[in-house]
Amino acid sequence: MNDEHYLQRQLQRRLIVRLARLSRDLERFNLAEYISLLNNPRRYLLVNFAGGIARGLGFALGATLLAALLLYIMQRLVILNLPLIGDFIAELVKIVNEQLKG
Repeated sequence: MNDEHYLQRQLQRRLIVRLARLSRDLERFNLAEYISLLNNPRRYLLVNFAGGIARGLGFALGATLLAALLLYIMQRLVILNLPLIGDFIAELVKIVNEQLKG
């Protein structure tokens, strides 16, 4: 009987630890707020719309900065006056500048 009582106590302790972990995980995942968001379609659409705008703006800004950096690097390579690469990059920079002006 004593061994059975000991095993039962161990099982209870393990169950309590697992329930505490599950409770902590549910709080961390913010499951209750997510379910309330799903129950409010207008708010759900608004949150997704705002997220989409932020991602699109971030993509556009990142692509612009990356293109500007690439153009700057290519202009610096032209200044170095490398034989084959310099002529190619100079032509490419000229085309890009014409497109930006036009």
